[in-house]
Amino acid sequence: MIRTQLIAPVAELLARQAAAWPDKIAYEDKTRALTYAGLAAEVEALSAHYVSLGLAPGGAVGIWLANSVDWVVATLAAIRAGAIAVPIAADATQSEAAYRVADAGVRLIVTTSDKAGAVAAMPAPRPQPILTDRVRFAELPASARLPVDDIDRTSMIVYTSGTTGHPKGVMLSTRSMLWVNAACWAPIFGLGPDDRVLSPLPLFHSYALNIAVLSLLANGASEFIMERFSVHEAMERLSSGGFTKLPGVPTMFHYLLLASKEAGINPLAGIDRCVSAGAILPATLNREFEDYFDVELLDGYGITETSTMVTLNWPGGARVAGSCGLPVPGLSVRLVDVEDCDVPPGMEGELIVRGPNVMQGYFGKKAETDAALRGGWYRTGDLARQDASGFLTITGRLKELIIRGGQNIAPAEVEETIGKMAGIRDCAVVGVPHETLGEVPVAFVICEGPPPSLDAIKAFCTETLSAYKLPHDVVVVDEIPRTGSGKTIRFRLRDAYTQRALA
Repeated sequence: MIRTQLIAPVAELLARQAAAWPDKIAYEDKTRALTYAGLAAEVEALSAHYVSLGLAPGGAVGIWLANSVDWVVATLAAIRAGAIAVPIAADATQSEAAYRVADAGVRLIVTTSDKAGAVAAMPAPRPQPILTDRVRFAELPASARLPVDDIDRTSMIVYTSGTTGHPKGVMLSTRSMLWVNAACWAPIFGLGPDDRVLSPLPLFHSYALNIAVLSLLANGASEFIMERFSVHEAMERLSSGGFTKLPGVPTMFHYLLLASKEAGINPLAGIDRCVSAGAILPATLNREFEDYFDVELLDGYGITETSTMVTLNWPGGARVAGSCGLPVPGLSVRLVDVEDCDVPPGMEGELIVRGPNVMQGYFGKKAETDAALRGGWYRTGDLARQDASGFLTITGRLKELIIRGGQNIAPAEVEETIGKMAGIRDCAVVGVPHETLGEVPVAFVICEGPPPSLDAIKAFCTETLSAYKLPHDVVVVDEIPRTGSGKTIRFRLRDAYTQRALA
């Protein structure tokens, strides 16, 4: 079941695919396409260039680029050089990028000329920039001797989304990431050499870094990389045909469904399977998407600290509505209460995980690592239920729970209910302070047409939610802030509501 032959050093994978399919397109973006032979040559040349600039084994290389073929080459080259790749969001502010550079000890940073000033303004010791719009990877001399490619060392530091608190650098190995491919993407999702993937995912997130970069290479597939998700561009490219797989996050599938219905077309006719991760996929969206496009949308659950996937729904088989599926083969999961005792099927508990894909720790943060990794188990902080057949359903987060008068409210449950109401395009629920109840839920909604009143939303929710779960207030917004992986940035909504109340 677990395809261990797909777990290999990046150097070996590059050589393997270049020999098998030298002229096959590996990665493509709107400006260029790179064959597997070309990919191997460019990665080797850039790796040697890193070393010639003084990069030592275990040194850190920042990747501050937009989604592109260059992003893939720069990242694989860092790993091939025995270094640590540190992805940075293309739209990160100067201070956000500087934090990651300082925290991870980045000494080289691959970026573009428009960010050179921001790099120069970083506190010393500032990294040396390699500007992709001034350097052609293929023209770099591959002269330096490269180290043996060790798949068990830390090869990536991927920063958590930072929905609460300061981002932490998650240390991942090539083995842990490719184990997810060998146990999940290849055997369950069905990713293979005959596939052409359209990837709208932000590459600096672990989900995309895993499925759209490392797993794509390991399986010898082909991929078009979108610079950023755009409903219009995604529909155009999908309509052109030739794509077989589409990974995404719930909001992407939500807007693809809306736009396709409005246009009365099915641009996913050539797609044989889609996968959603990064955030909870509402059961209603999953069902409506599959009914309209006649294509499977497999929902899964993953986090950066487990090299992405923990669970996934299997194709073709029975599924439980709203569930994120079964644990990935080879991975151990438990649901525990506050005393670390296992809870029975159907009861809610904290999800903890143990397996080959669990992180090596948080970079430079021993106390946080010790708190998160206890007895070999990673504490996810996510709440879930598991039925007698093993299907897991995420119900919320310990830190996101709204505690109203001593009663727990999972935001995801309220969001899914409100999202079923006619005229609601999108919804996020957060807890805000209340002088007598402690916290109360407030709904932020994006509407199509005239917004419904608070009373109307309460009346609609009363059909499925207990009274204490009903929203205390409703705020109509134009946009709901989310991370690149689709998680709602709840503290921004909470802060905006608090400031609004004080104004």
